[in-house]
Amino acid sequence: MFENLSDRLSRTLKNISGRGRLTEDNIKETLREVRMALLEADVALPVVREFVNSVKERAVGQEVSKSLSPGQAFIKIVQNELEKAMGEANEALDLAAIPPAVIMVAGLQGAGKTTSVAKLGKFLRTRHKKSVLVVSADVYRPAAIKQLETLATEVEVEFFPSDVSQKPVDIAKAAISYAKLKFIDVVIVDTAGRLHVDEAMMDEIKQLHATVNPVETLFVVDAMTGQDAANTAKAFNEALPLTGIILTKVDGDARGGAALSMRSITGKPIKFLGVGEKTDALEPFHPDRIASRILGMGDVLSLIEEVERGVDKDKAMKLASKVKSGGSFDLEDFREQLQQMKNMGGMMNMMEKLPGVGQLPPEALAQVQDGKMTGQMEAIINSMTAKERKHADLIKGSRKRRIAVGSGTQIQDVNRLLKQFTQMQKMMKKMSAKGGMKKMMRGMSGMLPPGMKLPGR
Repeated sequence: MFENLSDRLSRTLKNISGRGRLTEDNIKETLREVRMALLEADVALPVVREFVNSVKERAVGQEVSKSLSPGQAFIKIVQNELEKAMGEANEALDLAAIPPAVIMVAGLQGAGKTTSVAKLGKFLRTRHKKSVLVVSADVYRPAAIKQLETLATEVEVEFFPSDVSQKPVDIAKAAISYAKLKFIDVVIVDTAGRLHVDEAMMDEIKQLHATVNPVETLFVVDAMTGQDAANTAKAFNEALPLTGIILTKVDGDARGGAALSMRSITGKPIKFLGVGEKTDALEPFHPDRIASRILGMGDVLSLIEEVERGVDKDKAMKLASKVKSGGSFDLEDFREQLQQMKNMGGMMNMMEKLPGVGQLPPEALAQVQDGKMTGQMEAIINSMTAKERKHADLIKGSRKRRIAVGSGTQIQDVNRLLKQFTQMQKMMKKMSAKGGMKKMMRGMSGMLPPGMKLPGR
């Protein structure tokens, strides 16, 4: 996510970060590079112009000249202006309404609208403990109704049946009436995908909006269309009173132009990012965390939140008690940790949120490819006997060969896993020692960008 922009800005700002004194000339040179980086990222020209002017105005003023480390002060200004361009703070859904709160979702075909409806349903059910009903008012594409029904079952939210012979307004009204009878908290209405901003279709969606009177009208747009994404959202906003935007396929967008242009061009906040195909791959949009990620400072707060959600707390407590009471961390425990990591989106998803990962050589990152690596490690452990999993020191020459053959891997893969397991075992011992966890939390605090704190600290 935002790899190209992050690489370019990190390189540019690295040159100025250590400067003891900033002159108008080196600020001018750096800003020229920043401008080029933003334009290459497909950020809209008016947004780039305003961004560069704001940074320049602040950088040549008292704010930097009086700082003890002018280079660092300059980077802080760039970070603040990035946050400002994207909206400064997360804007959550406003569901303060007499139930059911109605959310209407609109967008062009192929943007990931129906998938986003299901992801949003799961987000509200799991994180906000809301009962959710989803309904498709897309009578032009029968497959859309079936797709939403399938996804609703997968994410465990209720689906209201609809048919292509019905009118979208009638479908929505019936779904809302049903939700009232069943005391359902939220109704999400999936509308027909538009191929382009078509007048007849826009009239229909306006009528639907007037009928259901939603508390939130969200526009789903593909981040990979760059600057066009912001322009399309602007056109929809002129027809509908949008309250927010869901930016999809962000994981495939190496540039980041849409995220940086959207707020300035539409005046509407990005509320969510679609960061993958899985039904839980929907993240609330936090401008401060995204700015931090773009500048290569990582996103430790989001990482901690993911860990808190993804970790099975009962299993974690059992493991902690076992290690603390002198029990050894074995390969069964290691396999369980791999499975928990998979639940959190995999190793690469977690690493992307750590500061400085962008500076790692490509060959080092290539070794941490998500599912492939975790799946291989699980296969190796599964090919061991119960005794070998309990006592890893038994695994020598002939056993390694048997395990490699059984898991369809090479002996060097088995060696690599055992090496990683040994490192994890040592870390667990340190954590079980007196004050070990506090030391680890202090270490994580040091990884946060200036001004950010770990929750509860």
